[in-house]
Amino acid sequence: MFGKNGQLGTELFRALAGSCELLSLGRVEANLERPEEIRKSISDFRPEVVINAAAYTGVDGAEANRELAERVNAAAPAVIAEEVRRAGALLVHYSTDYVFDGEKERPYVEEDEPSPVNVYGATKLEGERVIVRSGCRHLIFRISWLYAPHGRNFYQTVLRLSGERRQLSIVDDQWGSPTSALEVARATAAVLDKVVGAPSAAALSSIYHMTGPGRTTWCGFAKEIVRLARTAMASEVVPISTEEYGAPAKRPRNSVLNSEKLARVLEVVLPPWEEQLRCVAAFADSRHG
Repeated sequence: MFGKNGQLGTELFRALAGSCELLSLGRVEANLERPEEIRKSISDFRPEVVINAAAYTGVDGAEANRELAERVNAAAPAVIAEEVRRAGALLVHYSTDYVFDGEKERPYVEEDEPSPVNVYGATKLEGERVIVRSGCRHLIFRISWLYAPHGRNFYQTVLRLSGERRQLSIVDDQWGSPTSALEVARATAAVLDKVVGAPSAAALSSIYHMTGPGRTTWCGFAKEIVRLARTAMASEVVPISTEEYGAPAKRPRNSVLNSEKLARVLEVVLPPWEEQLRCVAAFADSRHG
């Protein structure tokens, strides 16, 4: 598995380590900017499954660091897919809701035409395409608004700021489905339990949306985070527009994903986003006593 130190990699290790022989690699062990390190790590270990949980995820940072985002999000997956095909293995790769432009009013399905509006989304889309073109067996999971009870993410930022400020101004005109890394890891483990070694595994190669039911805005998400948090200050969450926030990278106004294909084909369903958040908050409370 690539990306062991990220928020998703951490949860994948927790979900998978007890059920298989798992080699978990971070930047020190396998730098995705160096193709030779990718090739060596796969050829030496001879895996049955390769999980790529690594990515350049800075949406705003990618605007100023396009070359780096392309190397990590597109060039590296191409090398991984080539080695996976050569090894006869299965590649599990994670992509994003930001491959879409946000102009659709209803949730996006896998057959909708991608049209990213920022560099991050464009490089992740290219990562999807090089994997599909490689001919390797693959499961590509598009996830939305990923967060975890650790690492750097919106959930952690809101928790920190709600303990420092009496008022938070949060964007209220972008819609999505907040998705917990804990649930993505559990869903991935359930999928692998079904498909690894199954005769039909090759036929299942496809792109799948992996989010729970329901939708909210960043402001709605923040309000629920604050409501569940045990912080010294009771922060007021104030809605603002995307234009008022003024981020360097454009974001899609609607990036809600329809995950019915995941349920229909792979028989996996994630909980609603509110339930996911409650579980993360409870997990965080248990870690802090």
